[in-house]
Amino acid sequence: QVQLVESGGGLVQAGASLRLSCAASGRTFSRYSMGWFRQAPGKEREFVATIGWSSGSTYYADSVKGRFTISRDNAKNTVYLQMNSLKPEDTAVYYCAATPRHWAINSYEYDYWGQGTQVTVSS
Repeated sequence: QVQLVESGGGLVQAGASLRLSCAASGRTFSRYSMGWFRQAPGKEREFVATIGWSSGSTYYADSVKGRFTISRDNAKNTVYLQMNSLKPEDTAVYYCAATPRHWAINSYEYDYWGQGTQVTVSS
């Protein structure tokens, strides 16, 4: 059983930065790969970034590459998403997710999800 709680969302202007946090319950956090997804109104859930549990390797969607950074602190059972140079098209509900897989970039590969945190970027 894994519970995830996101925080750090808010309303910002284009070009600003935000850091999202996802706190996970349980004592096996380090054995899970973690991902960030987002969903804008009228759109399907979209992959944003992932970080593997075995190597810590990261991977990003082309739309956020160079602007977003995913990281994790296993001692704190927390994963982060640093978002820089935010654009209006980044506006969405952001979800963190966990999977026991070594590597996953598709939503159906993730088993646990947080409640989401709203990020709104004004033009």
